[in-house]
Amino acid sequence: MKRILLPLLLTAAVNPVIANIVTYLAPAEAPMNHSFKVEVNDNGTWLPVDVYNVKVDETVNGKHSVRNSSMAIFDFSDSVEVRVTARGKHINEGRVRPLSREISAVTADSTMTFTLTQPGNLSVEVNGDIFDNLQLFAGAIPDDVPSAKELKKLKKDRNFIYFAPGYHKLDEPLKVKDNQRVYIAGGAYIDGFIYVDSVSNVKVWGRGVVYPSKRGAGIEVRYSKNVTVDGLMTTQLPVGGCDSVKVNNVKVISSYGWGDGFNVFASSNVHYDNVFARTSDDCTTVYCTRLGYEGSASNITMENSTLWADVAHVIEIGLHGNVERPDSAVNLLYRNIDVLDCKEMQLDYQGVMSIDVGDNNLVKNVTFENFRIENFRQGRLLSMRLCWNKKYCGAPGRGIEDVTFKDIYYNGDNSEISLIVGYDETRRIKNVVFDNLVINGVKYSDDMPGKPAWYKTSDLARIYIGEHVENVTFK
Repeated sequence: MKRILLPLLLTAAVNPVIANIVTYLAPAEAPMNHSFKVEVNDNGTWLPVDVYNVKVDETVNGKHSVRNSSMAIFDFSDSVEVRVTARGKHINEGRVRPLSREISAVTADSTMTFTLTQPGNLSVEVNGDIFDNLQLFAGAIPDDVPSAKELKKLKKDRNFIYFAPGYHKLDEPLKVKDNQRVYIAGGAYIDGFIYVDSVSNVKVWGRGVVYPSKRGAGIEVRYSKNVTVDGLMTTQLPVGGCDSVKVNNVKVISSYGWGDGFNVFASSNVHYDNVFARTSDDCTTVYCTRLGYEGSASNITMENSTLWADVAHVIEIGLHGNVERPDSAVNLLYRNIDVLDCKEMQLDYQGVMSIDVGDNNLVKNVTFENFRIENFRQGRLLSMRLCWNKKYCGAPGRGIEDVTFKDIYYNGDNSEISLIVGYDETRRIKNVVFDNLVINGVKYSDDMPGKPAWYKTSDLARIYIGEHVENVTFK
């Protein structure tokens, strides 16, 4: 069998590439989970994939109950067969999500086997257990791994920081400087924090893990410009006071209070592609003035991503701003999104797609497009409110305008009543379009067959349209 070896500097923690597969050896000091054995097959040779322990959140009686869960990382090209063994369990039911991927698993006793034909950030679940599950991050083989020759040269460059495969304990946060590149190799595990703060032209990338043992965001980007974060796994990744930030193929998993995944504060031109969030608070938010960051937010895109909120909203927009000098959040696009779950009992904080606007903010030009929403545990499909949440806001929002929901598919029976509610005659919601809203196979439109003429389409779709709302249409 032909073996293509990776550069010498990387082979300490990376298995040889056999055909189309790359696995990364976990350092001995990293926390591991033994609920699952994971293997990938190439031409009859099963390669082991190390399984890390990560923490997830189950809310019990309104309190955070931290649970151990599993995570594994490998890369491949073409296609790959995966074998997952649930240690000490008989598999009565095994599934791989997102369900939209239509990955069929063959189960036998304690083992399930399935084939991947394209990369994906997946949840492998046995007997319906969504906590003691396996977060499986099967990526494309990266083409930006420095070779041994390149690393030898780069190590002499003060603007290049290299975390080799192995365990790295940071006593102090790493503060990235202007024009620096930080490469975190596959098989590197960092217990600590990385701050991209008040700098420009920075890249942080690799296949490593940044998972601080203390609570908080493993990677933060703030007051910076022209920043790329690519390929890593961490706890949270907020972006505040920034311009021109790209976040590609980053995975976040959190388990503690205020554990939002991908926050945006007072920033512009932020693009997320192929990210995964399983979080103990909102998966992703767009806020204006907040936590010392000042100003509006604009041109925010998230696409081709998978979201799972164990607490609170999946997507939350508009709550925080500057009451005295009102802000705006404009030109927001969420496209090609799989939603695996959410659970929130508090009515003020429910919503897969939520635009709850306070602090005199205006939210305008928002598109939710091509969503595949699975049967979440508790919450509501959407929430649009001009509200005065006095716990967090000094005033109600001043408006929501020009919002489109296009190709939204929800299959489930746990959604509570969705809301579209303005505040008063001067604080209104205007111009909301639902274009191909499909719930449990039924398409809701103003001319749908069998709709009584005196019924509002929103009544049938279980969306309450309240006062101070104008021009809501269902195509």
